[in-house]
Amino acid sequence: MPLAVEEIVENGLCIGCGLCRTIAEPQQISLVLTPEGRERPLVHAPLSETTLERINAVCPGTRIEGAQPASQSPNAQHDLIWGAAERLAIGYAGDPLVRFRASTGGVLTALGQFLLSSGRVDFILHVGASRQQPMRSERRLSFDAAAVLEGAGSRYGPAAPLLDFNEILERRQPFALIAKPCDITAVRNLARLDPRVDQYMKYALTLVCGGASDLTKSEEVLAQFGLQEGQLSLFRYRGNGNPGLTRLETKSGQAFELTYQSMWEKEDKWMLQPRCKICADAIGESADLAASDVWPGGGPSGEDEGFNGIIVRTRRGLELYQAALAAGAIEVQPEPVGFRDFDRFQPHQVRKKRAVWARLTGMKAAGQPVPEVHNLRLIECAQLNSLAENLHEARGTRARAKSGRMSEPRPSPRGPNAVVTPERG
Repeated sequence: MPLAVEEIVENGLCIGCGLCRTIAEPQQISLVLTPEGRERPLVHAPLSETTLERINAVCPGTRIEGAQPASQSPNAQHDLIWGAAERLAIGYAGDPLVRFRASTGGVLTALGQFLLSSGRVDFILHVGASRQQPMRSERRLSFDAAAVLEGAGSRYGPAAPLLDFNEILERRQPFALIAKPCDITAVRNLARLDPRVDQYMKYALTLVCGGASDLTKSEEVLAQFGLQEGQLSLFRYRGNGNPGLTRLETKSGQAFELTYQSMWEKEDKWMLQPRCKICADAIGESADLAASDVWPGGGPSGEDEGFNGIIVRTRRGLELYQAALAAGAIEVQPEPVGFRDFDRFQPHQVRKKRAVWARLTGMKAAGQPVPEVHNLRLIECAQLNSLAENLHEARGTRARAKSGRMSEPRPSPRGPNAVVTPERG
């Protein structure tokens, strides 16, 4: 039997991408901001079994799949942890302004701009800071380079880029999606059922993701400075340098800043959503290209000019990478880089990939449903651990699940302005 939408949420499987809202009939599901600071679907009318089956088939909380071998060339490299790669590199945006303004080295922003300027797509579907509530994120459609740059910068809180994805497809225009790995997973799942996805979504680009925090993480930052959300005119997590400062500006002209290290130094204070803790693909294996930070040891030691690790996943991604490089939209360092270098840049991703199978096993042992996972080598990655390490992960997750820490309350709106609505056009 398919899980009800409420069961997906309550079992900690929802990431708030919004795709279920567009799968259901109009007015059946809205997306709300919950008291916990998460964007979650709220069901207003009974859903048919056919609709529930379709939601279960596409939801990245119930189904996660890695890359399709047919999307890769015979020359692709393969790694147990990192999956397939047509090319590995360290690079950055060719435009110094983009490199400075965007997160890390600006590669995803530069590629979005190049896709538009080269005529490969008509628009970019991505997220950016809300123009009305700058601490929050909203889905954006960008039709020119300036709009893409306006949306640059990491957004660590909840974001729902797919909440009107059917309307995006109904435009019948070629586009590219720049979003989190779980959002890419959702759209790839939908492509199995809806041929319009592959017809119109020409590229899917992603970041190597450390997880999506609850909005309450950002609200804690406001509290440090004695601010209320309604006072803000800007909330920038990072950028204007690498990693850049977290910067808050108020409508009255005040400004407050935090270093990246002080914002994120304690991992247990990241306030990650439950789904992130069992993520089987935080490294974007189902995307055409993924970009990462490249800090040895996993964190910055200071500011630098901005560099991205680039993992080209598919033949389509390779064509884009080579064309953007030839046009000067991106630049790469000449030194070769390999999978073990990415281990050093992203050690927490290595730990997570090796831990996910045991964590899912622990959830199942506690009686909670878990995602159906395909083509992501989870058992093989777990075999890199000792038996004691796997037992520790499984037992810890089972204990957290039994105590309710892997679950969520039934979604409810936190108050006025809690409904998340897309910006049209």
